[in-house]
Amino acid sequence: MNPPGSRLVRLALNQASVLLFALVFAGFGVLAPRFLTLVNFSHILLQSAPTLIVAVGLTFVLLTGGVDLSVGAIMFVGAALTGRVVLGGAGPLAGLALMLLAGAMVGLGNGILVTRCRLLPFVVTLAVLSIGRGFGLWLTETRAINLPPEFLQFGAARVAGVPVPVLLALGVLTLAALILAQTAFGRQLYAVGHNAEAARRAGINSRRILLVAYTLCGLCAGLGGFVSLSQLGAVSPKFGENYEFKGIAAAVLGGTSLYGGRGRIFPGAFLGATLIQAVENGLVILNTDPYLYPLITSAIIFLAVLVDTTRARLLASRNRRVILIPTAQPE
Repeated sequence: MNPPGSRLVRLALNQASVLLFALVFAGFGVLAPRFLTLVNFSHILLQSAPTLIVAVGLTFVLLTGGVDLSVGAIMFVGAALTGRVVLGGAGPLAGLALMLLAGAMVGLGNGILVTRCRLLPFVVTLAVLSIGRGFGLWLTETRAINLPPEFLQFGAARVAGVPVPVLLALGVLTLAALILAQTAFGRQLYAVGHNAEAARRAGINSRRILLVAYTLCGLCAGLGGFVSLSQLGAVSPKFGENYEFKGIAAAVLGGTSLYGGRGRIFPGAFLGATLIQAVENGLVILNTDPYLYPLITSAIIFLAVLVDTTRARLLASRNRRVILIPTAQPE
């Protein structure tokens, strides 16, 4: 039997996102009472929409035991292409289609390199990150591209009082949660992440699962980039920067394991993305030095990795524990 202290530690690790969420809101609520207002909470949801969409896509990849560091570059390249076509006379919907197409193609390319060429996901996506950001800087000529006012109308639009970006993010969240919980693909994704060799022996096409996972991740990166672009109204040389780390931190804080095979989209990714944005929002309200933002975000990422590593170690030690039950010997 496990001691009560061990059970409490596992419970705290499994509910880390909920505990941190409560602590952050309580702490900023004490320091700045207007942090807890309904208006401010709606701002947090609106600002966290791009991160949430990217975190949903990254969850698919993390569940396979892989990683995708190229999502920020995908957002930047898609936004740069969209800026070019919109300034050329195309509408926002054409920009949306272009960003989704660009994201899906890059994601599929990542999947092909990982599955067919048998390259490490970290190496592949890190290379695509560098190539993508360089290509985006070439497209924009390292200058900001300001989009027409109608592009901002999407980011400011509301349905029944709820911002369209929030509805879109919640829609992606719901659809992804249903895919993981109710479809054969979702069950196979968990199986591949838990034990790829066992999944292969069970007849699961691991290559196809990985291809779909990386393509979905790229698709979500393109959609997240469009939502962010509709809120900012401009493509800067730093557009999409650090979204790969924010998305991974949101997914891991929500309970998705970096080791694969474990995690949930809801409420995990939702709590993780909202938590990260709540911290940034609280720092702005407290008028904290902006140069501290990256340090605090890095601390959150480190905490997410620490929690996941500790949780994985405890699970591994529990699985290794063997209880020997003596059996009666025949006389």
